[in-house]
Amino acid sequence: METVPRKEHPNPQMKRETWLNLNGLWDFRFDFGASGIDRKYYETAEWNQQITVPFCPESVLSGIHYTDFIPMVWYRKTVELCLEQLRGRTLLHFGAVDYESIIWVNGKKAGEHKGGYTSFCLDITAFVQPGENEIVVCAKDDNRSGKQPRGKQCEFFDSQGCDYTRTTGIWQTVWLEFVPQKYIKKVEYYPNILENNLTIKAITSGKGVFSAKAFFDGKCCGEAKVKTSGNLTLTVPLSELHLWEAGKGNLYDLELQFEGDCVSSYFGMREIQTEGEKVLLNGKPIFQRLVLDQGFYPDGIYTAPDEESMIRDIEISLQAGFNGARLHQKVFEPRFLYHCDKMGYLVWGEYGSWGIDHSSSSALERFLPEWMEAVDRDFNHPSIIVWCPFNETWDYKGRRQDDNLLKIVWEMTKRYDTTRPCIDTSGHFHVATDLFDMHDYEQDPKALREKYHGCAPLLLLGHYLWYCVCFLLWNRLCKCCTHQTGFGHTGFLNIEECVCSVNSWITSLERSGVEYHPLFRSSNWHKPRVV
Repeated sequence: METVPRKEHPNPQMKRETWLNLNGLWDFRFDFGASGIDRKYYETAEWNQQITVPFCPESVLSGIHYTDFIPMVWYRKTVELCLEQLRGRTLLHFGAVDYESIIWVNGKKAGEHKGGYTSFCLDITAFVQPGENEIVVCAKDDNRSGKQPRGKQCEFFDSQGCDYTRTTGIWQTVWLEFVPQKYIKKVEYYPNILENNLTIKAITSGKGVFSAKAFFDGKCCGEAKVKTSGNLTLTVPLSELHLWEAGKGNLYDLELQFEGDCVSSYFGMREIQTEGEKVLLNGKPIFQRLVLDQGFYPDGIYTAPDEESMIRDIEISLQAGFNGARLHQKVFEPRFLYHCDKMGYLVWGEYGSWGIDHSSSSALERFLPEWMEAVDRDFNHPSIIVWCPFNETWDYKGRRQDDNLLKIVWEMTKRYDTTRPCIDTSGHFHVATDLFDMHDYEQDPKALREKYHGCAPLLLLGHYLWYCVCFLLWNRLCKCCTHQTGFGHTGFLNIEECVCSVNSWITSLERSGVEYHPLFRSSNWHKPRVV
């Protein structure tokens, strides 16, 4: 019997019982000439290999392990469906497919998507039938074109510097969902900790009564309902207030119902604000000690081999004394963010912006739609406290960044999400931003003191004048995957060796006389946490 990898539900914030995981063995073939569409592979292809989904063909876990450049790949899977499953609507979900994808169901084109980091859903009700159904996926990828974001996927054959093995095609869970004709399409959560309530904005398919019931530790603490014709706003008063805080992932369970559609979800009661030179979590200044997590795995590349590996990443960071992570140059999957939510782990939501030609205004066409898909998908995660669409927008092949590109993306992010701060581009070069940060890779504490003499404190609580300290620590304790064995850019063999190095560096920094926020001194840094 086939073993299904990554069998957990991929999106705990919109969980229905009526779903079918499509991970596992799929028929597979390379298309090095990128001619399969012209040759109608979706009708006549010969399938000479099999691949284990959701792992990309570059990974060991896929069973393929081909690491050269791949311009196009094809997948096929047959699925048996019964009449009972098809009584309502049938939705086909892809967690992520890198980069451009086209999907056929039973020989007919069902939809397409552009963007390698975000989830998408197709209503395939009109294409499916009782009995056997064939799903074919074509994925096109060219991360050397300058026209698609690639993040830390290397544009050279071998991994180099801080760029690593590439990902092509399907790299997150694929699943079917069977919903009633009238169902919940989307929800947004707006917690109000002063009034102790949760406002829900939702979109439904059809008219009916929408209801929400909140629980904490199994005890019902609030409910409300409203009639709707498709768009609704509902406020649920809560009898108990349990704040979501750093290290305390207090989550409320939420039961949503609409005309026979039942969805399990959750939310956290927390608010993020900026005030002068402070970032406030629930009205109190919060100091963020963040590791840089690049989200690569030696055997799965972009995809964690199992759920335990994702949990372990967070546990390692907490045990090393960090309270969160900058999720770097990759849109992390919702299941990972779910565990961040559960563990009170502060994160910055970032996009894999490297690879796009940010010197040209034409990049907006490729960049903005997928970035806004990421903001939309992950809006409800309490762990995400900052948005960061770009990283280090240095010159692109000798051309300066297009300032209007960064400004438009920042403005659109702020218009869509008024609840979080947004950094236009982390490190270099700011145009319009809520938080100002700066990347400095100098490793000598004495040189840092001379360079920033008079800029005290170097690390201001809240407004993120990160002139040096945090990024040096990120540089020493970032999780990455290269062709060599090691932990972090500097190749630590294990977490203990890495933490020892970090503590030694902080001690040297203190002895040099560099001024920075007192919360950062070594006596406050390494506080191992049992998780």
